[in-house]
Amino acid sequence: MAPDRLDALQLHEWDRLLPEARAAGLLARIDVLLNERGMFNGIPDPVKPHLIAARRIADNERCAIRWEVNRIAHALVGVDTPVVLLKGAAYILCGLPNARGRISSDVDILVPKASIEQVEKRLLDHGWQHIKLDEYDQYFYRQWSHELPPLQHRDRGTVVDVHHTILPPIGRLHPDPEKLLEASVPLKGTKFNVLAPPDMVLHSAAHAFQDGDLTRGLRDLVDIDDLLRHLGEKKIFWDELVARAEELDLCRPLYYALRYSQFYLETPIAQNILEVSKAWRPARTVSFVMDATVDNVITAGPWRKDLCLKLSQELLYIRAHWLRMPPYLLIPHLIRKALRKPHDGA
Repeated sequence: MAPDRLDALQLHEWDRLLPEARAAGLLARIDVLLNERGMFNGIPDPVKPHLIAARRIADNERCAIRWEVNRIAHALVGVDTPVVLLKGAAYILCGLPNARGRISSDVDILVPKASIEQVEKRLLDHGWQHIKLDEYDQYFYRQWSHELPPLQHRDRGTVVDVHHTILPPIGRLHPDPEKLLEASVPLKGTKFNVLAPPDMVLHSAAHAFQDGDLTRGLRDLVDIDDLLRHLGEKKIFWDELVARAEELDLCRPLYYALRYSQFYLETPIAQNILEVSKAWRPARTVSFVMDATVDNVITAGPWRKDLCLKLSQELLYIRAHWLRMPPYLLIPHLIRKALRKPHDGA
C-alpha cells in the first residue's frame, strides 16, 4: 500500500492493518509516515491511540538504545580494539531513515575475534551476565556461532550481542570480518565505528536471507528499502555495492534483497544493477520455491494459521539452519531442538 493512501483508509481497513503492522513491528513506522505527510489528523479517531502508543514505545526504545551504547562505551574504556555498532543501534546513532519508528531492543556489536574474550570480560564486570542457556547451547554459541551467548544487563534487562563476524563460520558463505572491520567508518563523537555503506546493506541482506528465517521479513525488507533509497542517492554506491558483494561472498543474499524489496516495496534499483544480480540467482526450481515461501510469510496476517503458511515457515526455518551449518552438525542439532521446545535456543 502506498503511504500517501493511509489517510484514505476506512475504519474497517484499519481493523485489518493495525494487527498486521503490530505483528510485523511496523506500527510506529506507520505513525512516522502519517506525521511526515501531515496526515495524522485525517485518520479515524479510534486508530490514533494505537499509533501514539507505538510512537511512545519506539521513542522509549530509541532512548534506551542510546543509553545502552553509552554504557557499553563506558565498560570498554581502555580496551584498544575497534567496536562496530550493527543494525538498529547503528541506524539510530547514525540518524538513518530506517531508525524512524524502528523497534530495537538489543544492541549488536562486532569486534575482532582476538578481542572477544576481553570485551566479554569487561561487559561481565560492568553488570551484564549470560542469559541462562543449557550446556549444549553454551557450547553451540562458543564453538560454532558467529557471536557470544547473549549478555543481559542485570538491572536494565537490556541485551548485548557480541559478534566476531556476521555469519556463522561453519555456514555456506564466509564474509571476511577483517575486511568489514577495516572498511568500517568512525562514528563522530563516540568510540564506535559503523559498517561502510555497502557493508551495511549487505549485512542487512545477510541477516534476512542467509542467517534468518524471515520471522519478521517485512520489517527486514523495510530496513533494506530504506538503506537502498538513502544510500543509493549517490550513483557510485551501486557499483560499490556490487563489487563489495562479490568481494565478501554475499551475492546470493543481495540478490534476494534486491528482488524482494523491489517487488514488495518498489525500491528504485537501476536496471543495470538488476541485470548484474541475475547472475547470482539460484536454479529455477529453488527460485520458484523461494518466491512462494517468501510470499506466504511476508503477506501473512497474524490471524493466518493455515497449513500452507505453516509449511512455508518450516521450510524457511530449515533453510536458515541448512545455510548455517553442514549436514553432520545440522541433523543432530535439529533432532536435539525437536526434542525440546520448538525453535527454542540456538
